[in-house]
Amino acid sequence: MTITFRPDETYRDDYTFANSPECIARAPWPFPDDEYMYTMNLEPHVPVGDGALKAVFDIDEHYISECRDRAITLEKDPGMHYVSAPHMMEAQWDLLELIMTSYASDYPQYFTLERNGTRWRWTNNLLNIDDTFTFGDPATLPYEPMEYVTRQAQGDWVLQEERDGTLYWGAGIATQRADYSLRFNLGMAWHEFHGPVPLLKESGMLDRALKFLLRLRNGHPVRRLNWSLTVNPRLDVSAESLPDWAPDRTTVTAENAGEKVYLRIELQPLHRLPRSNAIVFPIRTYMLSLQDIATNPAWAKRMHRVLKTLDQQLVDYKGFTRYRDQAVEWLSQFDPHYNEETENAV
Repeated sequence: MTITFRPDETYRDDYTFANSPECIARAPWPFPDDEYMYTMNLEPHVPVGDGALKAVFDIDEHYISECRDRAITLEKDPGMHYVSAPHMMEAQWDLLELIMTSYASDYPQYFTLERNGTRWRWTNNLLNIDDTFTFGDPATLPYEPMEYVTRQAQGDWVLQEERDGTLYWGAGIATQRADYSLRFNLGMAWHEFHGPVPLLKESGMLDRALKFLLRLRNGHPVRRLNWSLTVNPRLDVSAESLPDWAPDRTTVTAENAGEKVYLRIELQPLHRLPRSNAIVFPIRTYMLSLQDIATNPAWAKRMHRVLKTLDQQLVDYKGFTRYRDQAVEWLSQFDPHYNEETENAV
């Protein structure tokens, strides 16, 4: 597959990020129904179609600019955006191998991996990288294995280790966080991290999801979709950078919501790693403005209904209480018969 890249776009300051019509159409749409509630929504991670679900780990036209934005964020606050417990080194090498072999297989025109025993050569034509290193020896890389390979990958990445019948956050790189702290979450167990999500524990879904993931086998990955909203196409909306982006939430009006409000879609393909038995939890983020969504009338109509009917606890948790009404009002133009249909349904 050939991709036309947008290497110079920005995700901060002047915000020159934009989606092509092709990039909009290939995004994974997270809403199967007009109303939304958390579900496990896990399915086998197998190739589907020609869009975001075709490859093991998807890359798109924003690959080069996202990698550059990651480098900027890491340089600014390195200790806040990449962390790893010392005992996670084997899992780091597992992840490096998985990403490199997947990229080289799915995008051979951009990535090449040559292996001669433990002596490996990795070529990334998009970022002008040509490195030879010894697999298993971190001294032969400029960064730790996880940081090295995920600096060349879209999305955030978390390594979870299985211990005492649950999963713990053992390592992660996160420069596209949706209002959480990577360093704070390091070492947290499954129920600790997911505990703040409203209505989740009461449904029993948290326990069911953990049991499912503990049975996850190597070579049988699964995927799920999650979502949130943000203002402006900013990748780093972490807890640490709150003063930089929180004021933007007060700038949304019913008139500018189409260009200001973005749907952040998270594609999460989970893999069990072969040597370490860890689980890698990627969070691949796609951003669509409401104007992007409006190019698909069916999406715009559904988005209106999802946001209008969303439980207020979830609105608060996802962080868009300040501008939910403005977004709903802007989207209402694409759903003119909503009130009539709901009245008839009653």
